[in-house]
Amino acid sequence: MNFNFDRQPDRRDVPGEKWGRYAGRDILPLWVADMDFTAPPPVLAALQARLDHGIFGYTDPWPSLIEAVITGIARDHNWLIEPDWLVWLPGVVSGFNLACRAVGEAGDGVFTATPVYPPFLFAPENSDRRLQTCALTFDGQRWLWDRDATAAAMDARTRLFMLCNPHNPVGRAFDRDELRWIANLAEQRDLIICSDEIHCGLVLDDDHPHIPIAALDNTVARRTITLMAPSKTWNIPALYCAFAIIPDASLRARFKRAMRGIVPQVNVLGLTATEAAYREGGPWRTALLAYLRENRQRVLEAVSAMPGLQTCSPEATYLAWIDCRAAGLDDPAGFFEVAGVGLSDGKAFGMPGFVRLNFGCPSTTLDEALKRMHAALTP
Repeated sequence: MNFNFDRQPDRRDVPGEKWGRYAGRDILPLWVADMDFTAPPPVLAALQARLDHGIFGYTDPWPSLIEAVITGIARDHNWLIEPDWLVWLPGVVSGFNLACRAVGEAGDGVFTATPVYPPFLFAPENSDRRLQTCALTFDGQRWLWDRDATAAAMDARTRLFMLCNPHNPVGRAFDRDELRWIANLAEQRDLIICSDEIHCGLVLDDDHPHIPIAALDNTVARRTITLMAPSKTWNIPALYCAFAIIPDASLRARFKRAMRGIVPQVNVLGLTATEAAYREGGPWRTALLAYLRENRQRVLEAVSAMPGLQTCSPEATYLAWIDCRAAGLDDPAGFFEVAGVGLSDGKAFGMPGFVRLNFGCPSTTLDEALKRMHAALTP
């Protein structure tokens, strides 16, 4: 099947965060993790069929939807899950905030590594927990765990390890050895792991497959809350459908108890789209990944020619994490915004001096953005 990823839909005239931020200004938005590609045809067809029905009453997840998700996770990640393990959510951000509520007590520690998706940094405080961090390290090729610093950042009251894998923003798909080290650390310190795996369907390198940490073995699974969603892979974020996978019945009960009276049901169109994505979205995803690989190469080649900038090849996601510190820019995101390119500020991820670039867009849009960045750095 042929899919047209070169077409740039006009998003300026419809409500939306990505393009709305710069309404009326000549700024190309490559910031928020939202691709400029229309959703897969099977998803659009399923939504249209549901709209044609015309009734939108309260609806719980149904058997064929659950079966599609279970089959999709087994097919794509070699992990066989049980229907009872699924807890449906309106988004993964709700999920890791719930994990903070469900694990430990007020004043306990929650660890995560920086840089990281900004809501990770706020979730502990939302639940009267203490944020504990250490930075990932860059070896010139890729971002790695500082294992000694990670252990040192924790204390006797650390209860939760918040993992982002594949990692946003550095683009790592952590390997089996890294995940086994995290699992062993959690076992030694009796930690619960909350693993945000929302980008699991966007692994770009075949030699770095996504491995759900809970799939390592049953011991790890019993102390893990895994968060997944179709939203990033099939570009349907505003349909708000996600799920937690929690094999341990006691942990699952605590998680559900934290949801009471706070977390709404997932909307029916999100559920409809999710079934279609997992059941029929494979060919579209395959074509998307090929397109993203080409865009990734565009970014790597362009950034290598920009004075003072450095990046590395993301193994997963459609996000490039760019080090601007050698360029001498006090505010790199602001600098490039003036040049006509909207990027995410690394400060929000816990690492000032960096920007995050979203290359999930038509190549013509990307090329123009990269051209503007280069021109701004070489007047």
